[in-house]
Amino acid sequence: MGLPLTVDPSFFPSPRLAAQAPPERLAYVAGLYVGVGRPDFLAVVDVDLDSPTYSQIVGRVDLPHIGDELHHFGWNACSSALCPSAHPHLERRYLIVPGLRSSRIAIIDTKPDPRGPRLVKVIEGSEVARRAGYTRLHTVHCGPDAIYISALGSAEGGGPGGVLLLDHDTFEVLGRWEIDRGPQFLAYDFFWHIAQDVAVSSEWATPDIFENGLRLEDLLNKRFGHRLHFWDLRRRRHLATVDLGEENQMVLELRPAHDPTRLYGFVNTVINLTNLASGIWVWYRENGAWRARQVIEIPAVAADPATLPPPLQPVGMVPPLVTDIDLSVDDRFLYVSCWGTGELRQYDVRDPFAPKLTGLVQLGGIAHRAAHPSGRPLSGAPQMVEISRDGRRVYVTNSLYSTWDDQFYPEGIRGWLVRLNAEPSGGLRVDPEFLVDFGEARAHQVRLQGGDASSDTYCFP
Repeated sequence: MGLPLTVDPSFFPSPRLAAQAPPERLAYVAGLYVGVGRPDFLAVVDVDLDSPTYSQIVGRVDLPHIGDELHHFGWNACSSALCPSAHPHLERRYLIVPGLRSSRIAIIDTKPDPRGPRLVKVIEGSEVARRAGYTRLHTVHCGPDAIYISALGSAEGGGPGGVLLLDHDTFEVLGRWEIDRGPQFLAYDFFWHIAQDVAVSSEWATPDIFENGLRLEDLLNKRFGHRLHFWDLRRRRHLATVDLGEENQMVLELRPAHDPTRLYGFVNTVINLTNLASGIWVWYRENGAWRARQVIEIPAVAADPATLPPPLQPVGMVPPLVTDIDLSVDDRFLYVSCWGTGELRQYDVRDPFAPKLTGLVQLGGIAHRAAHPSGRPLSGAPQMVEISRDGRRVYVTNSLYSTWDDQFYPEGIRGWLVRLNAEPSGGLRVDPEFLVDFGEARAHQVRLQGGDASSDTYCFP
């Protein structure tokens, strides 16, 4: 791959400049086939309001193998290439697409035709295990020095999970990122405060715990993660652990502030065993120590047990099951997906320690079964959420993970992508003209052409 002579125009040194970028015209969405004998695919969706094919799938890349279960994918390069420790001669061109079940990594080239991307390389899971010692790949982040991928399992399929690196140019697996992991064993998400050389990681579970579905005994015996880990990013060494309390099971999505001068971020916990609520927490550093504080609690709602899926019938309640969060590029609004109750919530978090609810829509859900404004029924509920760089458009899909989908939505999940319009001062409205039906495929991660709220890191305020 030859080096570009100019800086990629989708790179911006600061979040303020990124928010002024032109609107995205395409979205790339992971489509999953489960149990139908077909390989997963990457869909290209037209999101340009002025296009005659608006809200339609206009391209796709079918992967060569069955059973990958695509999950969180990302770009090979982003605005972190403009950091002082990096070089700008990278190009946001390739999508790095891992399979959570297969541990394969697909490299997909979106150039020269963004509507017609091409599969150019597949890294086998056996190669990942041999070179890095990890399996069950989860989240991709483009860093200034390499491509970072979190992994939930060891080469043997248990723990510890961790992070591996890919070379920016060749996409070869370089190896395990951690030099000293300290007490960290469980893994999930991984992100950073790059200007301060601080990394953060969260915890879900090892593959033998989550892969075949949620078991009540694992939840009651508190076998899921409940801690945050802080790392020296440059030296790749564990610094500190913050325990959110073992009653708060499953510490998942990490959303650090985009402003590199602000040392805080948001993380969600899926379920509190004392009241079935989900929580949103802020991590921060105070007097030299890392701390975390819960700033939002979303309660469970009562329901007739006869209307509930088997895992929830004994409790007669629908937990919110917050499974994804996203922070707008200007750090003003936090979006929260309640995959159980079927809500997407918007909070004003200009004061991260005092969030204010400013918007709420209902889409699907165990509790509400809310239809799209077009009248179309929606299976599943808001799960993955992605925000445009200017913060005006929010994209949401409905599948979590196949075995968990089947437990909580036993009637089946038909994949969908919806778009919501966000008001600058707060408030949400579902676009009645935008509903992409994935049919029997499930829809998961969304990436926006040119970048989005969760894919870029900025080194300048």
